[in-house]
Amino acid sequence: MRCNEQIRISPIRLINDANEQVGIIATPEAIRMAREAGLDLVEVSPNEKPPVCRLMDYGKWKYKQRKKEQKAHAGHVTQLKELRIKSVRIDDHDQNTKLNQAKKFLEDGHKVQFNIMFRGREMAHVDLGRTLMEHFKTGLTEISKPEREPKLEGKRMIMILAPKGH
Repeated sequence: MRCNEQIRISPIRLINDANEQVGIIATPEAIRMAREAGLDLVEVSPNEKPPVCRLMDYGKWKYKQRKKEQKAHAGHVTQLKELRIKSVRIDDHDQNTKLNQAKKFLEDGHKVQFNIMFRGREMAHVDLGRTLMEHFKTGLTEISKPEREPKLEGKRMIMILAPKGH
């Protein structure tokens, strides 16, 4: 896109700021019309015969393009949501609550990390933690896929589930 003084070819096809075709006119005349209207003369199709130019506020147009580009790049950002389970002796109702929270996060397109803490003698019952993780995994199979299988790291077991559509 070229503006005002950069347009050297004459005549040009002019489109005004109301998006109406003015016709084929000389370039100096189009520049004069742009100045009177307080706008810029912008070449939008240089390869046409004659080239197509438009009267517009170039700064405003550029700003809108930048905003459009930022919006396109923003999109949906996937976050990692953590659900902490403080003990392997978790009640059934609490398990269902955690399952529903995870389901909501996965439906929103976020990844879910389950984190079971083992305290004291619970370390002797790591198998209970694995069973609990498998319960969560099977409860969410229709909307998620395991990104990271349950793994013991120190005194905690971690599993990450990702939404199926992603």
